[in-house]
Amino acid sequence: MNVRVISKGNAKGKPLVSNEPLSFLGGVDPKTGKVIDPRHPLKGKSIKNKILIIPGGKGSTVGSYVLYQLAKNKTAPAGIICIKAEPIVAVGAIIAKIPLVDGITIEDMEKLSKCHEVEIKNGKIKMIKK
Repeated sequence: MNVRVISKGNAKGKPLVSNEPLSFLGGVDPKTGKVIDPRHPLKGKSIKNKILIIPGGKGSTVGSYVLYQLAKNKTAPAGIICIKAEPIVAVGAIIAKIPLVDGITIEDMEKLSKCHEVEIKNGKIKMIKK
């Protein structure tokens, strides 16, 4: 998969995939890392230490600060992979030092959802099967 590195770093974790964009402000509890948006398909799931795979983010620019708070609370995802990372997710990942890449396709998302683990390393995505 050809990806664009937005926030450098390496990460490894279980994939958590959604075809819906995620708003971090009001959508994720920074204390627990759980998705709390009642309309989001990931509601009730924890993003903590996962490789979060989403089309992108949405909502308020304060979402960047929520990503930073998640990192400070040690409830952040290990890494984020997006189809298209917009500024909210990009800035949040950079200030929180969460590895972030984008440029994947919907087909890539489906493949990644079937992996046991996903690794972001040196700007590349590696799928780890059981």
